[in-house]
Amino acid sequence: METNRQIKHQLLCLLKQDDFEKTLGAFSRFPARKAVNPFFSFLYNSDELVKYRAVTALGLIVANLAKQDLESARVVMRRFIWNLNDESGGIGWGSPEAMAEIMARSEPLAEEYATLLVSYMTPDMNFLEHPILQRGLLWGIGRLAHARPGFLQQTDRLLLIFLQSKDPFHRGLAAWALGAIGDRPVIKLLEPMIGDRFLLRIYNGFQIVDRTVGELVTEAIARIKSAVSSN
Repeated sequence: METNRQIKHQLLCLLKQDDFEKTLGAFSRFPARKAVNPFFSFLYNSDELVKYRAVTALGLIVANLAKQDLESARVVMRRFIWNLNDESGGIGWGSPEAMAEIMARSEPLAEEYATLLVSYMTPDMNFLEHPILQRGLLWGIGRLAHARPGFLQQTDRLLLIFLQSKDPFHRGLAAWALGAIGDRPVIKLLEPMIGDRFLLRIYNGFQIVDRTVGELVTEAIARIKSAVSSN
């Protein structure tokens, strides 16, 4: 029987594979309950690519777990919620991203927890004040918005606040999310940002890629126009 240390080493090696997309299915061969714990430590990895690939793989594992044992999947979600609680004593790095990835892959969990994820960017609710943690939250909101926009239709007003942020990651990621759920009036607010040349390193397509805020804004506008014209 493989030890927990051996399993963790194997999982880490898979996360570092050059062709990660092709190896993604390999994570399903690990027993979910044994695989989940190592991933919580991977979310704190200093290598950003390892961290975000851990988010992807964890999303797959927990979504599969939800099909077999929904309550066990809920336990994992509650661990993320605890990590984001002030009483936990930690920061909760990677928790919003992982919650969103899991919900993007599991509709039952999205039905239960999407509103909670939105509460983390809602003033007077569970608002996350740490600017770097907000980056992860906005990535998560965007990931879920692009996968299951119906769960986030009322969040555009909250995302608009982040378009005014001094943090270019906030602006770019908010625009990316709005591209999936925004309506025509949002375009007028996005257009002045097309010339925003701040360069971001973000996770997309299983890789860390360089994109400017303006590029994300341009894509968001095109996506909104396409959605409006098709309705």
